[in-house]
Amino acid sequence: MANQPAEPLAPHRRPGSDRHHGAGPQAVLDFPPVPNGIDYLLTVVTDLLPDLAGKPPRIKYAVLHLQAAAEVLLKARLSRVHWSLVFKDPGKATSTKYADADFDSCTTDEAVVRLRNIAGIQISQKEATALKDLAKDRNALQHYGLTHNAKAVESRAATVLDFLVRFIEEHLAPELSESESLAQQMGTVRAALKLIQSFATERMNRLRGNELKDAEGRTLRCPDCQQLAVLTKATPCSCLFCGRNWPAYDLADYLRAGRHPGSPLDECPGCYAPTLTDDAEFADGKATLYCTNCASRYAPAELGNCAACGCYWPIDDTEAGRELVCANCDRRIRQEEDECSWM
Repeated sequence: MANQPAEPLAPHRRPGSDRHHGAGPQAVLDFPPVPNGIDYLLTVVTDLLPDLAGKPPRIKYAVLHLQAAAEVLLKARLSRVHWSLVFKDPGKATSTKYADADFDSCTTDEAVVRLRNIAGIQISQKEATALKDLAKDRNALQHYGLTHNAKAVESRAATVLDFLVRFIEEHLAPELSESESLAQQMGTVRAALKLIQSFATERMNRLRGNELKDAEGRTLRCPDCQQLAVLTKATPCSCLFCGRNWPAYDLADYLRAGRHPGSPLDECPGCYAPTLTDDAEFADGKATLYCTNCASRYAPAELGNCAACGCYWPIDDTEAGRELVCANCDRRIRQEEDECSWM
């Protein structure tokens, strides 16, 4: 299905168009990009905040509205570099199609790439991944239905909401300064965001005081909800914040997805499973190589590469004056030497 542009992408109406509001034959919808994005954000915080009567958050609508806000706001900033950049194919852009909003626009992922590479805007890998996951959730909800952990979706939505609030303030601020109502609306969004984040903080504080107490060296950031709440153990392990279970190969694939999609995993020198990754983030903040199968952690300085096959192997096992060779290659080399000695 083609990615259709949001209505507000055209920065102005064509000459002679009416801009009357209210009922009647001349009434028009007038939602410029930034005000439209902020309007979406106001509905998002309403959907995410639990009702005082105990009604649960409306995660479905929060995802749909947040994805709409992300598309509008990212492309609004992209259009300030040049309007053609919001087209799926900028080479086919025309000013007439842009003014009429009659074109296929780029995806959210592509907007992030263009903002980074062309506009020079810093968007972290964590933020880009959260935006990408949000788009997947939105597509699943819109077209196929989504069955997923509500806490994980809610946590990711809060990450994107936090990013968009800062994105507006840092990169779309001129429109805010020109409108008192927009500034007031952003104040409402910021206040609600702090409250939403406080729910996650409160839950994480409870976990750190109980199940995760004194376990920083075994506590991993969950690739799904992005909380430091996975208490590692030999497969499978689970996230104490969102409840997702993580079999070894699934966890390894998710950990490397942000930086090394499709690349092979390294073999663990302890259990020999191909589930060793350097993309795991632990609560203690130490750089590590981590095996999702046996839950072994290695400091990078503890392992070297086998001179024969290139796999990781503990450096302590290296004999003085000899190149680092793993156990398998060492056995093979010794066997070949023995065979040669009998010839």
